[in-house]
Parts: sequence; C-alpha cells; structure tokens
Amino acid sequence: MTSLVSFVIGFLWSFAGQQATPAVTKSPQRALLDQYCVTCHNERLKTADLTLDKMDVDHVTKDPATWERVVQQLRARAMPPVGRPRPDKSTYDGFRTWLENELDKNAATNPNAGTTVSFHRLNRAEYQNAIRDLLAVEIDATTFLPEDPKSNGFDNMGGAIKMSPDLLETYMKAAMKISREATGVSVTPQLTTYKLEDDESQDDRSQDLPFGTRGGTEAKHYFPVDGEYLVTVRLVRLGTAAIAGLNDEHQIDFRVDGERVDLTTIGRKGMVTANGGNGAGSGATDPDVAGAKADFQYRLPLKAGLHTLTATFLKKPSLQVDGTRVILDRPAYEAGRTHGLPYISSITILGPQKLSGSGNSPSRKRVFLCQSATRAEETACARQIVTTLARRAYRGSLTDPDIQTLMTFYARGRAEGSFENGVQSALERMLVSPKFLYRIEAPPTIPTDGNYRISDIELASRLSFFLWSSIPDDQLLNLATNGRLKDPAVLEQQVKRMLADPKAKALTDNFANQWLQLVDIENVNHDPIMYPEADKTLRQSLREETEMLFDSIRVENRSLVDLLTANYTFVNEPIAKLYGIPNIYGPRMRRILYPAASPRAGILGHGSVLMLTSHANTTSPVLRGKWILDNILGTPPPPPPPVVPDLKPVGADGKILSLREQMVAHRSNAVCASCHARMDPLGLAMENFDATGRWRTLNENGEPVDASTEMIDGTKIEGPVALRNILVSNSEQFVLTGTNRLLIYALGRGLEYYDMPTVRKIVREAAASKYSFSSLVLGVVKSTPFQMRRVPKNES
Repeated sequence: MTSLVSFVIGFLWSFAGQQATPAVTKSPQRALLDQYCVTCHNERLKTADLTLDKMDVDHVTKDPATWERVVQQLRARAMPPVGRPRPDKSTYDGFRTWLENELDKNAATNPNAGTTVSFHRLNRAEYQNAIRDLLAVEIDATTFLPEDPKSNGFDNMGGAIKMSPDLLETYMKAAMKISREATGVSVTPQLTTYKLEDDESQDDRSQDLPFGTRGGTEAKHYFPVDGEYLVTVRLVRLGTAAIAGLNDEHQIDFRVDGERVDLTTIGRKGMVTANGGNGAGSGATDPDVAGAKADFQYRLPLKAGLHTLTATFLKKPSLQVDGTRVILDRPAYEAGRTHGLPYISSITILGPQKLSGSGNSPSRKRVFLCQSATRAEETACARQIVTTLARRAYRGSLTDPDIQTLMTFYARGRAEGSFENGVQSALERMLVSPKFLYRIEAPPTIPTDGNYRISDIELASRLSFFLWSSIPDDQLLNLATNGRLKDPAVLEQQVKRMLADPKAKALTDNFANQWLQLVDIENVNHDPIMYPEADKTLRQSLREETEMLFDSIRVENRSLVDLLTANYTFVNEPIAKLYGIPNIYGPRMRRILYPAASPRAGILGHGSVLMLTSHANTTSPVLRGKWILDNILGTPPPPPPPVVPDLKPVGADGKILSLREQMVAHRSNAVCASCHARMDPLGLAMENFDATGRWRTLNENGEPVDASTEMIDGTKIEGPVALRNILVSNSEQFVLTGTNRLLIYALGRGLEYYDMPTVRKIVREAAASKYSFSSLVLGVVKSTPFQMRRVPKNES
C-alpha cells in the first residue's frame, strides 16, 4: 500500500512539474518575421545577403547593423516585395516603431560618436570663404583650384578630398597671388575675362543691370592696387568675323559702380553687311566702317578694392530691328543667330598697367593693423600683424613655433625689400600652412578605446564650417579659447547668432544646392527645337527660385516641411512665362502666393527639379521617381543592373506607344519590376509637367496626360497634388531624410548604422517646434557625433 501511494504521489508531482513549464511560444516579432520575411531571407536563399530566420529579433542589440537595414526597408515600405502578402498598416508600422525604439535605447546606453579624419582639407568653397573672412579679398576659387570630388552627395567629405603634389603646387601659386593682392605688394598685370554663355538671353534686361537696358553682363572684380587698368568689352561675332545687328543703331552703356563711363553708338541704318544685305540677323564685318568693330577698350584709373563693371545696351522701346519685331520668348542663340541684335560676348580686365599706389583697400586695412614709424619698430609691428592673422587663419591653434616660422619668412621678405614685402612673405607662408589648409582634430592625449569630447577650439571650427563654410570669427574663437563654448547655453546662443549672420547663406549655397542636386541643372541641355525657352537664363532663374525658397525657410526659421508645402515661391519674367503666371515683367525675382491646392506648391512644382529630372526631349518618370526616393524619402533604389534594355517606342503591332505604355512594357521584366514598382508611380504622378516644368494636358503624342498611378502599397493617387499630399502625410520621413543629409554635411563623413538613432533623436526633439529649421540645426550641433569623436584604430 505504501509503495502504491508513493507511486501516485511521484506521478502527480511529475505531472505538476510538466504543467509548470509552459511550451515555448514565439514573440509577436518573431511570428511576424516568420510569416512575411523568412520565406526569402533565410540561410538557404540569403536574398539580398540578408538572413532573418536565425536572427534573434528579441535581442536586436546583438546585431544593430542588420536591424538598421531592416528599418530602412520598412521605412521605404519596400518589403515584402510587390505581389507578396504583407501585414496591415498598423502592424507594419508598429513593428518598425518597436524595432527603432529598441535600437535607440541601446544607442543611448552605448553611444558611438563615429570617426572623422584627423586632417580634413578645406574644399574649394571653404577656401574661398576663408580668404574672404581672413583678408577681405574676394576671389573666385574656381580660377585657382580644381573641382572637389563628391562622396555621399557632398564635396566636403574629409575622406574623399585629398591632397596631391599637383594640388599643393596650385595652393602655393594661389598663396603667392592672393598675398600680393591682399597687401598690394609685387602685383603684376593679370588678365581676367568674364564671358557670357552662348545660350544666355540678351533680348531683355538682365538681373541686377540698369533699368532701361537689355542684355550684357556685369563683372565684380577685385583690383589689388590703385592704378590704370585696360578694360575690353567684346561683342558676339557670327562665325569668325561678322557682328550681328549693325544694320541699325545701338548704344553700349558702360558703367563702373553704377556710374556711366561711356555711351557708345554702334551700327547705322542701311549698313552693308557680310552677306551683302541689310536685313535683320545679318552681320557687319568691315572694321573701317563706322560702328563695325567688335572690341571697345577703356583705360580706367581705379582705386584698390572691389568694383562692379557693367556693359549693356540701351533698350529700344519697340525692340524692332529694321521693321521686324524681335521675338522675346526665344533663346539668345538659334543656329548661331542673335535675333538681329548685337550681344555682349565678354568683359576682359588687364592690369594694373600703371601703378599709382598700394591704396587703402579693405584687405590692406585688414592686414596692416599697425604702421611703424622707424625701422626699429617694424619687427614688433610685424609680429602683431602675423599673430593676429595667424590666430584666425589657424582657427585658434597657434603656438610660439608657428609664430617664429612666420616671422622667419617676414625677415627674409624684409631683407629683400620693404616692411610690406616682409608681411607679404609671411602671409604667403601662412596660406600654405597645413593649419590653414586643413581642419585638424588631434587624437586625445590620454589613451581611450571609446568616445572622447573634442576640444572647444575644434568645436568652434566644426561649427563655423558647418554653418558658414568658413573660419570662426573672433567672438567664437574667444569663447573657445576661454573654454566656454562647450557650455550648452553658450553653444545654443552662438548657433542662433551664426544662423542670423549673412554668412549662413552658405547653408543654401553649399548644403541645399547639393542635397537637392540643383548644381546639376547647369548640365541640362534640352532640345533647342522642342524647348527653345530652356536657355541658360531660364535655368539660372529656376535654380535661384529653389535656392530662394530654401533660404526663406532658413531665414524665417520655418518648418522644413514647408519645402514640400510652401504656397509661395519666387519668380521673374522667364519663370512666370513658363508657369503661366501673368503680369510679371523683368529679371527681378519677387515673392508671389499660389492659389489654394495649386500643383505648383512646394519644391515638386519647381521647374529646377522638373527640368533636371527630364531627358533632353521628353520627361522621365524614372528620373523623377528616383529623385523623390533619394532626396525626399531617403530610400534610394539600388544601382541599375549593368545592362538595362532601352524603352521600346513602338509596340508589337506597330503602334507608337506613350511613355507610360513603354514603361509598363519595361516593367514586365521581373528583374526591372522590383525597383520600378517603387520609382515609376512617383514619377508618373508628375506627368502633367513637361521636360521644362511647363504644365500640360497633352503628352508628346498629343494624347491626354494620364497622371493616375498606384503606389507599391496599393495607395491610388492621381496627379501632383495627390502625390504631394501623400508625401506630406508622412512628413516625418521627409524630415528624417533632410536631417540625415544635414548630419552628413555637418560631420564631413557618411553615416553608419550607429548614427541612425542620432538622426531619429534629432527629429523627435524637433517635432515640438514642427521641425523648424533652427531646431534641426541645434539638434545636429548638440548631438554626440558632432561634439565627440571615436578614436580610429590607427590612432589608438
């Protein structure tokens, strides 16, 4: 009996133990992946080199790099692929949010500041601005330095812009020329030409030129010393000799700093021209005939400093040539013709030819802080000049050996000439110093295997090159030198001060232009027969429109989302004609409001974007869709395969296919479909805009435009307004993209998986201000990657 009781008790105890250990169940996250993802992303198939069947989704901190890849695909709504089952929106977004939160909590506990290069060369724009702010000399760095390579979409990436022996030699030549111009010492005659592009319109007043004129150009030129300069205004020639439009009288208006210097009459009615006739469009060639010469020269005594020279034509009220009205809405050149009007080709400046003194230019005031009355006082004065300039040039990183090196060069120059020669020699050496040409961030003095805070001096340099693309000013350097810049309140005050400074326009010129790819519009060449209005004047105006929109967001501290939704823009006459806006005349850009629900609202209605995402003779939904994925949504498609089949303009039955029909046929290829399913709907929704950005209702085949489409997730949209509404409904994704680009630009390096929590943190905190521009900039400046640095392996 006892043994039976023991058996029963033992059995019951064993059963109770089994019941107390529940069966292993999957987490909701694991179940979701197993249902929708691991069919493709498993150890056997390894689709896209991503395996999720063995990944520990319940502990994402074990492999944050892989899970950030998953987040990116979920943000793009690219997975599961087209045709495969996918969860409902709330489940989809809920999983992404959970995943991001887990990754962000891990990053907050274990931050990774990332690594930047220790020697970061200034790019061309930064060099130009540094010379301006250091010496008050305006230079065009494109005449000195080659174009900088781009990486991650920007030309200020420390790992991409290197130094070479040839480039170093170029810097040495530039230093000699700039130091001479700044001091007015040993200046030799230089030849500089300001040339107009062949397709730049000159039929009406040009931007910033006097009212009542047409065409021409201006040259903002820095004259290094007081002296005589030879200025040549050249007219456009037709072919090798003939000058257009001289069968009628025209007047060239030449001015310096707005004051008229000369008014020259050229041509005459009835002049016999190159082809023996006297009709519009023919050209005169005989230099002995009054008014037939192509070059007009002026010897001008000019003071040192920056002067503006303009050469243009007085505009005739009727703008007629020999009784024929000029067509105003056509480009300047049509197969070598100029509408029967003379055009300005260039302004050339040669000099100085006769020196009348070093002058009192802004640069000499900046350089020569003191003057010595006796030879004995010169060294002390030179040391004061060298120390003051070098502190700014080297961004506060100035040592006694640095000063001694510069004073040695001063002594050599002084031995060969005057006091000013000595200063020029020291300045030339300063401009080729690594401390000027590079942003240097030294490794920590105490060994560390993790993050370390950069010095206040290094922080000042990061801040000024981020916001100004230039060197710190004295106020910023003083705070850094005194160790106060790291104080959060002081740092925030400095950011706000710097954003309010005119130099902050560098964010528009250098950041926005590259983020939005506006610089590429200069490479756009539309078919002049199909789109004769798409000349350089229009391209420049459209680029300026988008720059001014971004700049208004910066200056007025508006929400970054306004870049998508702004109900205002900036137009001049060429843009107004393209957009169909009445009563806008002249080249001046002015702010206008759009009517409600206008398809033009925001950047997607800008001709700059629409033009640079088109082909020479037709629109390109693929390019437009790719531009949106890359620059608005931050989810660029993968590179195309090596061989991409061309679109077929004619169907199997001989019918001429519309662009939409050609793309449908192209997507029938399974290899092409995966990417085009994401790109094409975005671009097709913008088909009401032609290749130049003009609104249209008929396509290239004369058929009604079909701008209806369906997104990858099944959302149906029709036209640009609906597309914009879709993008705005997920405005956080656009702000994430903009912040991602802003952080890349600020750090001068590409972002890694460990930077993504920082981007999300900046955006979350900026949401309270509705993503105001300053809140995003402050978020970048306060971030760990901006204020700290991780020791590279080769430095530890």
